[in-house]
Amino acid sequence: MGTFKIEGGHQLKGSIKPQGAKNEALQILCAVLLTDQKIIINNIPDIVDVNKLIALLGKLGVKVSAQGANSYEFQADDVNMKYLESEQFKIDGGSLRGSIMIVGPLLARFGRGYIPKPGGDKIGRRRLDTHFEGFIKLGASFRYNREDHFYGVEAKELVGTDMLLDEASVTGTANIVMAAVLAKGKTTIYNAACEPYLQQLCNMLNRMGAKISGIGSNLLSIEGVEKLGGTTHTMLPDMIEIGSWIGLAAMTKSELTIKDVSWKDLGQIPNVFRKLGITVEQKGDDIYVPAHTKGYTIQKFIDGSILTIADAPWPGFTPDLLSIVLVIATQAEGEVLIHQKMFESRLFFVDKLIDMGAKIILCDPHRATVIGHNFKSQLKSTVMTSPDIRAGISLLIAALSAKGTSVIHNIEQIDRGYERIDERLRAIGAKIERI
Repeated sequence: MGTFKIEGGHQLKGSIKPQGAKNEALQILCAVLLTDQKIIINNIPDIVDVNKLIALLGKLGVKVSAQGANSYEFQADDVNMKYLESEQFKIDGGSLRGSIMIVGPLLARFGRGYIPKPGGDKIGRRRLDTHFEGFIKLGASFRYNREDHFYGVEAKELVGTDMLLDEASVTGTANIVMAAVLAKGKTTIYNAACEPYLQQLCNMLNRMGAKISGIGSNLLSIEGVEKLGGTTHTMLPDMIEIGSWIGLAAMTKSELTIKDVSWKDLGQIPNVFRKLGITVEQKGDDIYVPAHTKGYTIQKFIDGSILTIADAPWPGFTPDLLSIVLVIATQAEGEVLIHQKMFESRLFFVDKLIDMGAKIILCDPHRATVIGHNFKSQLKSTVMTSPDIRAGISLLIAALSAKGTSVIHNIEQIDRGYERIDERLRAIGAKIERI
């Protein structure tokens, strides 16, 4: 188990460039299974979860070749479907949440797709019903082995249909879209997720020869085609990392420039941080955060009531940044209610912040009230363990702002989502050591 040793209380300065988007990568990489032609993907983040998926594709028989830093060429012209029935696949597929999205492409192209119950963060239940209900509506038969938690779908032919998703699941929408592009006839998906990363997937599939319309809305129309070809794709910057760096700058009273953020794809993110009193300036396609030497003040609603920040499907605020917002609020002037609707365990890391001196009331598994210190009482260093990716980066930000030396164990969770984070933080003046 890896460990970070962090000496807190130092101001940082300089610029940092966000990595490619993790959540986009997991979708885009699975899409290479839809064609036997070559696909080049640029700006792939070098992180544990993505590298696991690339390794899984390799074991499936996909030819993978590095084209340079963060760029790969893929060709799925000799897919080994027998690997899906192996014991090794149950181990490999079960260790990664994103592995669920290989099922749609495999079902569409080869008529069958299997997956063990995916692993990943310990943040609460993530149900898979949306994925499999979509496949069934397209004509697939479904089976589930309860003994070894193994899912399977099979179909001689997928046929387009109209469907209303029970939830606007991003991975569910992506999986169903990848199945529908090779189905016979027309498919409409209502209550579809419309995140920028899903728009990226749809645009990539269209360049490969798919016929998808309604991209960016919650109603997608897909005319099935017989075959898809190759393409080149470049991934967006990771909006969760961008939000993390905004939070880091505020908490450490640092002047930071976040480079090449793709402002048009950030949605509510800049607005939410501004409601917390943080100055977020647009300079070209960069974000500039000045040093908040006098702190920052949380806004109230118009009627004077306490600000509530809640997650919602896009274009609402992403749930992956609520942990960051919660940490930032511990040193703000004012109070805020954090409402995490999606996962029932994501706020359970607040006990570690309370140990550091934060004033947080955990109301229930989904809500926490934060009373800010206004930097009048600095967080104190401690020893802690990272429970998941987003809690891990939040605890790291807290440690970098705290007085003294902190230790964070189980940093493999942070490495799952953040590329060479210790090196990149040291480059802007952070005192962080990987043990």
